[in-house]
Amino acid sequence: MAQLPDYLTPESWLAQLFSSAEARGGGVVKRQVRDVERLVGRAAFARAVADRGYQAVENGRHFVVFCNAHPIRRVGHPAPSFDRDT
Repeated sequence: MAQLPDYLTPESWLAQLFSSAEARGGGVVKRQVRDVERLVGRAAFARAVADRGYQAVENGRHFVVFCNAHPIRRVGHPAPSFDRDT
């Protein structure tokens, strides 16, 4: 495994992630699970997400962070019911 540069600390990596234009605009950011585990660790990453009031999901090789407080609703399989009259 390649050694990380001295300037790349867990804190600086998280600061860079959450100061991105997408994150600041309330958007969605995606990072590889292996990078999160290698650079900051799962627990620290989960705390940083929660401390900001955001939510994240893990899918395959990626964490997807929703940089807002909006609810997350899964669409697709299984097919959701959009009939609000029932």
